[in-house]
Amino acid sequence: MQRLIIGEVLKPQGIRGELKIKTFTDFPEDVKAFKTVYIDDTPYKILSFRVGNDGAAYVGLRGVPDRNAAELMRGKLLQGERDDAPPLNDGQYYIVDIIGLSCETEEGEVLGVVKDIKNLSSDIYTIEKAGKSILFPAVKGVIKRVDLDNQKLIVDKKIFDEIAVD
Repeated sequence: MQRLIIGEVLKPQGIRGELKIKTFTDFPEDVKAFKTVYIDDTPYKILSFRVGNDGAAYVGLRGVPDRNAAELMRGKLLQGERDDAPPLNDGQYYIVDIIGLSCETEEGEVLGVVKDIKNLSSDIYTIEKAGKSILFPAVKGVIKRVDLDNQKLIVDKKIFDEIAVD
């Protein structure tokens, strides 16, 4: 089964092993949909879940009984099985599906291959061509379409040229 990266452990919360998680899902509550989550390939069942006023998720996992155990999780990625993920709406994609796509203009000019997507206030895409990295934010209008069948991310050349950074 394929796993999706659904969050990152920021730090322990309290003394009972709860973890503060930065979620990579559209809504923090989506993490609850996963029957099992994985940290370093170790499976964990979610025992408790809440969303804080800061937008972070706070998760209690079976097998993480105290702050000392939670501290060992700091900075690690939280993964879930793709089959457990909430369904996507039209025009939504998992990051794992975008990584590796050829980034091209509508005219067919190959700009590079998508190597990474950082989830910030706007998603930041990193593409690579001939060993050179180019970053661009996924602002309105830059991405024209995602063509998973042909493994292409089509961008507007004019907007891309205005916002891309080498």
